[in-house]
Amino acid sequence: MLREIEQRDNQQVEKLIRTCLIEFGANKSGTAWADPNLGSFYELYQTPKSKYWVVEHDRNIIAGCGIGPIEGFPQVCELQKMYALKETRGSGIANELLQTALAFAKIHYEKCYLETLSNMTAANRFYLKHGFEAMDKPLQESEHYACDMWYIKSL
Repeated sequence: MLREIEQRDNQQVEKLIRTCLIEFGANKSGTAWADPNLGSFYELYQTPKSKYWVVEHDRNIIAGCGIGPIEGFPQVCELQKMYALKETRGSGIANELLQTALAFAKIHYEKCYLETLSNMTAANRFYLKHGFEAMDKPLQESEHYACDMWYIKSL
């Protein structure tokens, strides 16, 4: 079931993200691994023009993603923390999450940006398939300096 994040989801969302980061060797500084708000997404996404969604199955969070603003770029949002457990990939869950996030983003923004890692090859193919265009460099310097792939999409 796809729904907006609730406060009770914080711990499971953090576990989901850390599990995925470990899988891709991204459990290090310069990635979401080091984000100080990783365990408080419900609170983080209570601001205007931002939202985080989760997919719950048998009371477990199996996927999630968010939309948030980018400081200094009022018409550009960021697709944030889009992760799905390995066993759910290829099931259409990521597509449903992305479509939900982009529909929300389109109401508030003109473009959507994201940062990821090149070794997440399926994710990179997924973003290209959904109309994101690769960029040569990040939109701006961020705490995710280990990310080496950047994409943008007009909404």
